[in-house]
Amino acid sequence: MRAAAPAALEPVEARLGPTFHTFDRILRAAESRITQGMSPTAVTGAWLDWGVHLARAPGKRMELAARAWIQGLRWLFWLRHAAAEHNAAPLIAPTNGDSRFTNEAWAAFPFNAIAQAHLLAEAWWMEATRGIPGLSVRHSRQVAFMMRQMTDILAPTNIPWLNPAIAQRTLADGGANLLHGAENWLDDMERALSGAPPAGADAFRPGQEVAVTPGRVVFRNELIELIQYEPTTPKVHAEPVLIVPAWIMKYYILDLSPENSLVRWLVAQGFTVFMVSWKNPDARDRETGLDDYRRRGAMAAMDAVSAILPERRIHGCGYCLGGTILSIAAATMARDGDDRLASLTLFAAQTDFAEAGELMLFMDESQLSFLEDMMWDRGYLDTHQMSGAFQALRSNDLVWSRLIRDYVMGERQGMNDLLAWNTDQTRMPARMHGEYLRGLFLENRLTAGRFAVEGRVIALSDISVPIFAVGTLKDHIAPWRSVYKISLFSDTDVTFVLTSGGHNAGIVSPPEKDGRHFQMLTRVHDERYLDPDSWAAIAPRHEGSWWPAWAGWLAQAGGAAMVDPPPMGAPERGLPPLDAAPGGYVLMK
Repeated sequence: MRAAAPAALEPVEARLGPTFHTFDRILRAAESRITQGMSPTAVTGAWLDWGVHLARAPGKRMELAARAWIQGLRWLFWLRHAAAEHNAAPLIAPTNGDSRFTNEAWAAFPFNAIAQAHLLAEAWWMEATRGIPGLSVRHSRQVAFMMRQMTDILAPTNIPWLNPAIAQRTLADGGANLLHGAENWLDDMERALSGAPPAGADAFRPGQEVAVTPGRVVFRNELIELIQYEPTTPKVHAEPVLIVPAWIMKYYILDLSPENSLVRWLVAQGFTVFMVSWKNPDARDRETGLDDYRRRGAMAAMDAVSAILPERRIHGCGYCLGGTILSIAAATMARDGDDRLASLTLFAAQTDFAEAGELMLFMDESQLSFLEDMMWDRGYLDTHQMSGAFQALRSNDLVWSRLIRDYVMGERQGMNDLLAWNTDQTRMPARMHGEYLRGLFLENRLTAGRFAVEGRVIALSDISVPIFAVGTLKDHIAPWRSVYKISLFSDTDVTFVLTSGGHNAGIVSPPEKDGRHFQMLTRVHDERYLDPDSWAAIAPRHEGSWWPAWAGWLAQAGGAAMVDPPPMGAPERGLPPLDAAPGGYVLMK
C-alpha cells in the first residue's frame, strides 16, 4: 500500500509547476503595468555591475575626481570672461544634434554659465560610465543611456526659472503663456482619457487627407488587405512592385498627403504598385506568430499579385520590419526554387541585429521574459510601450522640449501628415513579438545560419536577385551601419543608398523637397566587401531625393518592357476588386 502512494501523488505534483509558474506570470504582468514594460531586474543588474566595478577601480575614481576638480576650476576662471563678454567662447560645445541651447538668450550671463555647467556635468557623468575595468560593454552602454535620461530631465532648459526663453516669454505675455499651457495640458488629458487623437491629428484622416491615392483592395485575409493602385500612365512597366510595410504603425507612411506620397509618385513613373495593409491585432490574435506574418502576409500578397499578373516577376519592397519579413520570405523562396522575385528593396530594414541600436539596448533574457509575461496577460504589446521606447531614444526632442513648448510656453507644434501618422499607432500580437525579439534581436538567428522556416534553415546568401537597400543618417531605430550589413551576408549585387534624414523622414523624400542628399554605390557580387565607413568615404554624393535613383534602378532590374496597364484584381481567379483604398484595416483602432 505504501509503495502505491507516490504514484497517486504524481498527478497533483505534476500540476504544481504550471500552477505556480502562472502565479509568477500574473505578478510580473501586474508589475509591468507599473514599470511600463521595463524589467527592474535588467535595469538593476546594469547599475549593480557598474557600481561594483567602479568601487573596485580606485584609479578610475581618482581620474573622475581629478576631472571634476579641473573642470570646476576651468569653469570658475571662465566665469570672469562670460560675465564681461557677450557670446564668450564656450568651454564645451553641445553634442551634435543637441539644440537645447540654441536660443540666443543662452549666450548672455548668467544663463551661459548655467548651460556650460550642465554640459560639463553631462560630459563628466558620461565619462563615469566608460573605461571601467571589468564592466561589460552592454552594461556600460545601458548605464550611459540611463544616465543620459537623468541628465536630460535635470537640464536647465526644463527648469522654468533657469530657462531665459521661458522667463522672456512669461514677461512678454504677462503670464498668459502659462494659462495657454494649462489649457493645452487639459486638452491633452481629455483626449488621452477619451481615446481621441492628439490635437491637430484629426486633420489628416486616412482616406480623406492622407492615403488618398486611388486604388482598390483586391485581396483580404485575417491578417492583411492587399491594395492595387490605379495606373495613371498609358503604359506601365511589366514588372509590378509589391510593398510590404512594417506592422508597427500603419502602411500609409508611404502614402501620406499627395505631395509626400511615395506610392502616388511611383505610380506616376509608370509602375504597377501593390501595398500590404496590416490588420491592427487585438487580444484575439495572441497566437499569431512570426511565420504567420511571412506566410499569411508577405507570401499571401505575393500569391495574389502572381494571380493578377501571372508569369510576371515581382519587385519586392519592404520597409523596416516589413523588410525583415520580406528578406526571410525571399531567402525561403530562393531555398525552395521560387523565382518570382525580380529584385528586393529594403527601406531602413535590418537583417542582422548585432548592432541594432539603442532601441534594443535592454533586450536580454530578463527583459524578454518580462515582456512575454506582460503580453501573455494582454495578448498583445500595447501602443504605449512602443511609443515610449521610441521617444526615449530622443527624449530631448520628443519629450522634454515638447512638454516645455506645449505646457510652459503655451505653444503648439504645427501638425503635419508625418506627425499625424506617427500618432496612429498599432498593437503587436504576443506570440509574434516574442518570437521576433527572441529569434532575431536576442539570438540573431537569421545571419547566424540558425533561422528555420518550415523546419529547414534559410540563408540570405541564397538570394540571387539584385538588392537595393536604403539606410538613413539619423536613424535611431535601424542604424544605417546595421542596415548596411545586408551587403555582408548576401551573395548578389547590392546597391546601397545612405540618405539624409531619420527612420521616417529619410524615406519620405519627395523630389520636390529641398535640402535632401544621398550617397549611392553598387557592389557586384564578386567584388570585395567594403566596411560601412570605407563605403561612406568613397560613395558618390548626390543632391536631392533618392526616389528617382530607385525608380531608375527598378526599371533596369526589371527590363525595359512597357505594357498596357493591368486590370484591377482578377475576378476570374477569385480576386475581385473589393473596397476602395485605403480599405478597412487601416481604419482599425
